[in-house]
Order: sequence, then structure tokens, then C-alpha cells
Amino acid sequence: MTNEPPIPLDLTPPKTVAAAAARGLALRAQFGRGGTEIGVRRAHQLAAREEVSPEDIMRISSYFARHEVDKQVRSRVWGDERNPSAGYIAWLLWGGDEGRRWVTDLKAKLKGWRA
Repeated sequence: MTNEPPIPLDLTPPKTVAAAAARGLALRAQFGRGGTEIGVRRAHQLAAREEVSPEDIMRISSYFARHEVDKQVRSRVWGDERNPSAGYIAWLLWGGDEGRRWVTDLKAKLKGWRA
């Protein structure tokens, strides 16, 4: 048990983030590529709209920072769901562009809370 007060933020993934993660899971099942087992576990968490921890927010933010370069894929068109790249599927597993916006906003709010 910690002495920190409860976080005054809703850490439940928004429906748009859940939908992106679910779409990533569906594409991964259909095409047999994209993401790691960690990404798949994260997608299940997001798709189920399970509350995440502040540490999860930092991990998700870190994923997006590391994988922004995946959008520069040349062998496929980013966002093409008829023949998606593994990177695009993985991006969706972590919540897609909606997830990135969500964690960026939460990360800023969490910094203010802990300051």
C-alpha cells in the first residue's frame, strides 16, 4: 500500500482506443503478422477497456515514441487494411493514433498530478 493519494484521472481506455486495439487483434488473426505477445496482451487490455496504471501509460507512450518510424514503411501503404504491414497492425494493438493521443494527454496530466 502506498501513501500516494488516488489518481484524480479516469485511466479507462476510451472507446476509440478499444476499437483500434480490437481492429489490430482482428487483423493480426487474419494476416498472421504484427505485434509481439506483449502487444497482444496490451491490445486485449485496451479492447476490454480495463483501467490502466500510470506505469502502463508510460509504457504505451514509450511504445509510440519508439515506433513512429514504422509509419515510414515503403513496402506497403500505412493504414491499408487489405494488406497491412506488421508495423501497422502492431500500432493498432497499442491503440492506434487514438491511443497515442490519449496517452500523450494523460501523461501530461499525470506529470502535473505528481509535481
